[in-house]
Amino acid sequence: MPRSTHKPDQSQDRLFASEQASADFRFDAAVARVFPDMIRRSVPGYTTIIPMIEVITDQYAQPGSHCYDLGCSLGASTLAMRHGIADRHCTLVGVDNSPDMIERAEHYIALDDHPLPVSLRCEDILQTDLQTASVTTLNFTLQFVPPRHRNALLERIASATLPGGVLILSEKIRFESDSEQETQTRLHHEFKRANGYSDLEISQKRSALERVLLPETLAEHQQRLEKCGFSEVMVWYQCFNFVSMLAIKSS
Repeated sequence: MPRSTHKPDQSQDRLFASEQASADFRFDAAVARVFPDMIRRSVPGYTTIIPMIEVITDQYAQPGSHCYDLGCSLGASTLAMRHGIADRHCTLVGVDNSPDMIERAEHYIALDDHPLPVSLRCEDILQTDLQTASVTTLNFTLQFVPPRHRNALLERIASATLPGGVLILSEKIRFESDSEQETQTRLHHEFKRANGYSDLEISQKRSALERVLLPETLAEHQQRLEKCGFSEVMVWYQCFNFVSMLAIKSS
């Protein structure tokens, strides 16, 4: 974790432990309350990705620029970026459209012992103002944006990014090969079982997510990022069907 006094909420995720009517997944108060436990037990590599966002931010944050965490949820990536920025006098902005997430993010950021101010915006990332950015993070966020809006969002991010700036994009992906898709999905489910989730919880959460979390292939992500204006796109982390990419704008 980033070097901070942030103490994550230890409430255990039991949201899908009992039979319930089918409904789409929502980032509401119930999810916000258990989110640290949920994402740690559901996303392989998450506890590696967060501190590496600090490392990447340290390498690419430019003095006097803006740094954005789009879809900041409880602010884990925001805190990592905060510590990576150090004393470069950047403006750090976290954006999320869930009031429940923003409320808890404010609490965690207030607990963090770091002097850099953080501006939190409760608004749609498709509408938020972006300018002179050196580091932008979309940490498992784009997958929840309707596919028809993804290109425009990434074009706006690329346009706002300074030469030499970067986008950190973490996503759940799908595979072009049916065989690889089946294998990677099975391994992901085994990861969840190893973390204490029952078959009922895995099945019900998958059903709740299937209409709102719409993954794409790695090739689709890479081609779109290059088309939108990033000169180099690389995978810096992958575990099963979860990937984090670094998109760099030429200097």
